Amino acid sequence: MTLRTPRPYSVEKWIKVGGKGQPARISRQKSEDRAALTTVFRGATKVSLDAKGRMAIPTRYRERLSARCDGEIVVTVDKDHCLLIYPLPDWEELERKLVRLPSMNKVARNIVRIMVGYATEVDMDNNGRILVSRELRDFAGLDKSAMLIGQGNKFELWDEDSWIEKRDAWLAEDGDGELPADLESISF
Repeated sequence: MTLRTPRPYSVEKWIKVGGKGQPARISRQKSEDRAALTTVFRGATKVSLDAKGRMAIPTRYRERLSARCDGEIVVTVDKDHCLLIYPLPDWEELERKLVRLPSMNKVARNIVRIMVGYATEVDMDNNGRILVSRELRDFAGLDKSAMLIGQGNKFELWDEDSWIEKRDAWLAEDGDGELPADLESISF
């Protein structure tokens, strides 16, 4: 009779085993879905708009946008006179919150009126471009050169000159304003 010596424990093999002792199937779709849910847009990129108002989404964001929202995007306005660009699921979540704001509150009503009123659904085409309407371009003063600024779950789209002016003003501020409690514990 031959005695088998037990094999050493293997973490790698343990991870690959599923719930019933069978090898686990690692679904590529599930990992892509998780990545789509945690999509973060960051960075500042110079972009151009053509005469028709088409803007090419930078290549590094296209795959993430396709995974997150299948290229369905909402563009709306911001009080700083830039445009906000949201993947459709993120916009829908925000829109649900906006329309629940009290309509008798003047500030809330104006925010809803502007943000939801200007919200425009656009589709990213096969070349990774979106069409920014004339009304939205006029609101943000967009002509040809623009800056696309990643803001986590959305982008801001600025006229390039306006962005440079605002950015420089923000950098020159003394910081006299009160820091929100959430930021007090963050080290930069």
